[in-house]
Amino acid sequence: MKKWLIPVIILAVLGIGLYQWAVGFNNTAIKLKETSTQAWANVESAYQRRNDLIGNLVKTVQGAADFEKGTLTAVIEARAKATSVSIDPSNITPEQLAQFNEVQGGLSGALKSLLVTVERYPDLKANQNFLELQAQLEGTENRINIERNRFNESVLPYNNHIKTFPNAVLAGLFNFDELAYFKSEAGAEQAPDVNFEFN
Repeated sequence: MKKWLIPVIILAVLGIGLYQWAVGFNNTAIKLKETSTQAWANVESAYQRRNDLIGNLVKTVQGAADFEKGTLTAVIEARAKATSVSIDPSNITPEQLAQFNEVQGGLSGALKSLLVTVERYPDLKANQNFLELQAQLEGTENRINIERNRFNESVLPYNNHIKTFPNAVLAGLFNFDELAYFKSEAGAEQAPDVNFEFN
């Protein structure tokens, strides 16, 4: 074997190895990111279900002739804000998630106020449609929490994959950016202050 052939073979083997590593990194990163994208779509689907239920709930509550209009208006406005914020699932940033969380938190707060206010209306509390919608909303809130947790679980392997060395080198070259985790809204660690005393 000629001496000049040995370095060529070594370079070829190294080149093939680097190519296979890059392809493996890229394909794995794409699969992990797609899993996170799908998980985010499930989060949005759960929030959409809540928004749809709230629309039906508002219509049911509007049937109560003497119900406070301000409470309903707050829910309607918060719902409109919540549906106006969208996130690009292929490029989820902490800022986007914070904005999304803020408007969804505003809707949650308005909805809680609505449900607390309903306590003053025995006819409404006895309305079968209202009770069913209220139960569905409670179930949907639980589903939202589950989907947010699943989203965060899907982000972890992707972020680990692109942030560990030597993959971090390729992540920068192939434009794979870290995905943000869904975090609770500010003050969520404190128990809500619910007051059932009405004047």
